[in-house]
Amino acid sequence: MQPVMQVPLLDLAAQYAPIRDAVVDALTRVVDTQQFILGPEVSAFEAEVAAYLDAAHAIGVTSGTDALLVAMMALGIGPGDEVIVPTYSFFATAGCVTRLGATPVLVDIEPVGFTIDVDAVRQAITPRTRAIIPVHLYGQAADMTAVMAVAGEHGLAVIEDAAQAIGATYHGRALGTIGQFGCFSFYPSKNLGAAGDAGLVTVAADGHAAIVRMLRVHGAQRTYHHERVGGNFRLAALQAAVLRVKLQHLRVWTEARRTNAARYRTLFAAIRPTIPVDLPVELPGRRHIYNQFVVRAARRDALRAHLRDHGVGSEIYYPVPFHLQPCFASLGVPPGALPVAERASQDTLSLPIYSELTEAQQRYVVETIAAFYARG
Repeated sequence: MQPVMQVPLLDLAAQYAPIRDAVVDALTRVVDTQQFILGPEVSAFEAEVAAYLDAAHAIGVTSGTDALLVAMMALGIGPGDEVIVPTYSFFATAGCVTRLGATPVLVDIEPVGFTIDVDAVRQAITPRTRAIIPVHLYGQAADMTAVMAVAGEHGLAVIEDAAQAIGATYHGRALGTIGQFGCFSFYPSKNLGAAGDAGLVTVAADGHAAIVRMLRVHGAQRTYHHERVGGNFRLAALQAAVLRVKLQHLRVWTEARRTNAARYRTLFAAIRPTIPVDLPVELPGRRHIYNQFVVRAARRDALRAHLRDHGVGSEIYYPVPFHLQPCFASLGVPPGALPVAERASQDTLSLPIYSELTEAQQRYVVETIAAFYARG
């Protein structure tokens, strides 16, 4: 039997359709100038996104991964250093630490918001610790008051991984502007997505900003004169042009996601007593922008198969925490050592939440989930 309705996890075509002409005009503008690397288009985007975030400095880079990498490079993190990261996140959070020859120190998450457990951070600090990377996972802030307090007590840098959290706030402050650095991804599936890979570093201090700008062009302030060993982290002008168009719509898209999250809660409330599904919690003082709408569900894998069979897209973020990944086996963190993250990897499921999602589609998602549990 064919599904009654198709509900993809994400529908970028629906987002693109009403802005197509503006995007094409922006791309044409860049092509006509033949200025494809950095230049005025990138500078304009940096100024506009800095204003959106109220950030001191916003520096466009090649990806969210490179944003993390260059932030740590600016701090001089390398062999012999330790960086504390949550074990439950996208791979780049820990992978970039290792790429610099430093050691990622993996800690557990708290069970409600899926963000770094600050008590675990305290216990993980050693004389070799240089930085903490809190991840604002799924679009909601980590406990930045506690993170900044711990960092301040021990003289540590804070690099916010805000790859999924542009526009989210913590007690009124934009994420990415609280620590020394903020790192954003504009991968196409993000709330603000480019037409390929792109990223951003927000920086609090003028000196650090100057270093990041130098590092993104191979450590040179003048062509062929290299003060540092950097990399090719330059944001393409074509990506900046697309992002400038989309940034104008981001507030509306974010409010639509938040409206959809509230609607899910209303729809689930009518049948919640009969289904073992826990909805995401929006914590006090933290404005959630719902890059993902992540539920905890009994018999998660079977539920996902049922949704797929009935035309509903879903995804599992993240099925294997870092400490259970083969590439991090040498860190010696055994199964069971970080139980909150392990449980999250086993029972969480992301449901469609994109801004163009209709009420009828959401009702179908909830009814399909209810039908799965009703059959026993």
